[in-house]
Amino acid sequence: MARTRPLSRLHMTVARLLRQAWVKAAFYCLGGIAVALLAWRFQFLVPEDFALSVGADAVGNILTVLASSMLTVTTFSLTVLVSALGSASSGVTPRATTLWSEDRRAHNALATFIGAFMFSVVGIIALSTHLYGSGGRLLLLGATVVLIGMIVVTLLRWMQQLTRFGRVGESIRLVEEAAALAMRGRRDRPHLGGIPPDPRHRQPVPVFPERIGYVQYVDMAALSRALGGSDAMLDVAALPGTFVHPACPLAFVDDAMGPDAIETVRKAFLVDDDRSWEQDPRFGLSVLAEIGSKSLPPTAADYGTAIAVIGAALRVLAHWMPDRDDPAPDPEHPRIRVPALSTDDMLDDVFHPLAREGAGLLQVPMRLQEALAALAAMAPDQFAVPARRLSRLVTDHADAALILPGEKAAVQRLTLR
Repeated sequence: MARTRPLSRLHMTVARLLRQAWVKAAFYCLGGIAVALLAWRFQFLVPEDFALSVGADAVGNILTVLASSMLTVTTFSLTVLVSALGSASSGVTPRATTLWSEDRRAHNALATFIGAFMFSVVGIIALSTHLYGSGGRLLLLGATVVLIGMIVVTLLRWMQQLTRFGRVGESIRLVEEAAALAMRGRRDRPHLGGIPPDPRHRQPVPVFPERIGYVQYVDMAALSRALGGSDAMLDVAALPGTFVHPACPLAFVDDAMGPDAIETVRKAFLVDDDRSWEQDPRFGLSVLAEIGSKSLPPTAADYGTAIAVIGAALRVLAHWMPDRDDPAPDPEHPRIRVPALSTDDMLDDVFHPLAREGAGLLQVPMRLQEALAALAAMAPDQFAVPARRLSRLVTDHADAALILPGEKAAVQRLTLR
């Protein structure tokens, strides 16, 4: 099994930038403008007689129709996107809307429509100023035909995407993919490329953040640079997903570390108002739990969605199991001690809310027991103990919520021993 690459801060920043809708739209706009101007630049390559014989003069009317239709389609698509984000926020969970707003298929559709609009507008302006000769109009016509083909393909894909946009099942799939990606990254580097902490020794000087929020990212390379050429160790205290404040230490460093190095350590922790997906698989599990809990009483009684969430959570947690055929790599940062994720905490993040909210619906605790049994069977060294603990908790919640003795007995029979 191939290991995931470590996520550098530059890579993360660029990836976040490219996931913004306006970035791709801006590139497509520049591309549309460039194509329209290239037709003028290379018009000398087309013989004038040939250009007139194929009806190149018709390109102006085509561009006018294309510009007006693309503006309408873009407005409609933006309306659908905003509506879907609102639906996902109210019907699923607001935490899932970030994934919908970064959906590549929606970005591709919007960028194609806006790029086609800009191409048409620039082409119309250039035709009005008599910038094109017959050869240029023929090249512009050829580019327009190719663009129309791209628009048709994009529209067909966009129609298919609209049938799933904002739906609960598709939201679960998006969250599962994001959580699984983060889980694989932490499985391959459980200490973020560092080494396990030493419970007997910890560096004496705490480093505190300057703002209140969640740790989104820990730049291990920056922490190594802060250590310089010394033999000192550094202890990371706040993992991605941790809520921190100016009295909560981010890390502990050696007392010989200077103020500039301490500031480098502080800046290595990216703190923002919300949690992020890249290094925080527990966030994905928590969002799955929110989706499942929102489908259960007293909000609703859609236990099918809760069961789908349990299945998605089981698949995400399966990525936490190490690959036995792939030996653990040497630590990339041997002087940085980083605690690993707690398996107990991850199971609590996703299964405890469902056990509490769905205790009165027999199908939910029974499916939870089956999922916990599956985890304990697949990786007993990692999951057996926390799965048994949580299995008893599921049974306790069901005993308190269910009324019929037969239903209580059905849950108890599945309790892990």
